[in-house]
Amino acid sequence: MQSHLSNPGQPAQRKGVTWPRLLLSAALLTASNQAVAGQLLAAVAANFTGASRAIVQSFEASTGHRVKVSYGSSGKLFAQIEHGAPFEVYLAADSLLPQKAITEGLAVTGSRFSYAQGKLVLWSSQSQLFSNAENYLRSGAFKRLAIANPKTAPYGLAAQQVLQHLRLWYGHKSHRVIGDSIAQAFQFTATGNASIGFVAQSQINAWEGPPGSLWIIPEAYYQPIDQHAVMLNRGLRNPVAQQFLEFLKGPEARRIISDYGYNLPI
Repeated sequence: MQSHLSNPGQPAQRKGVTWPRLLLSAALLTASNQAVAGQLLAAVAANFTGASRAIVQSFEASTGHRVKVSYGSSGKLFAQIEHGAPFEVYLAADSLLPQKAITEGLAVTGSRFSYAQGKLVLWSSQSQLFSNAENYLRSGAFKRLAIANPKTAPYGLAAQQVLQHLRLWYGHKSHRVIGDSIAQAFQFTATGNASIGFVAQSQINAWEGPPGSLWIIPEAYYQPIDQHAVMLNRGLRNPVAQQFLEFLKGPEARRIISDYGYNLPI
């Protein structure tokens, strides 16, 4: 069920603020507001829900600031940003959309960085469902296979690449159920509405139910899921945005990210 300085005569292009200027502005603002607790609005890719909640909790405890997070597929969050959603930082599940935000003048030049490298797995909430996952996929002995929408969710695109690698992308289409995000694909699988699903390793690490059946997919089967963060232009007016991004690069956040099953960027 496949339900994913401008030239004369040319329009002026928006220019992002460069990172050194941002650092100076943030330092001045922070110095004048050290005792004032602030608030941050963040857009975060759905696969990073568990890890980001732990990171936000630690950040809030150490700074006194508050972070409000909206979760969704990277593509849908980007569309919201394009339409004026008041987010100040954007944590995507790929590198392309944060770069596109910079190119379109929606984000700060030089602020993009890799914060995690995701891993894709095939999972079922049923135990001992398969012993050889590749053969099980080829057999088609399942009612529903959940994936995130490849058009809007980087983990969905990775799932498509795995199926293409196995020469199964054009087979079993009637078995396939598409989630808006990796979170919805996981929900389909965790509730048993899908027999199996392509989900994020981080979701399995956060899962508190029975272990089920798991195949950790060789990373050679799909393009690297290099997840990038970027400062959006609205964050320039909020020193908490810079503090949060710096915290995301720090040892406490990196420990949490690793604990949730991600590879750490070098």
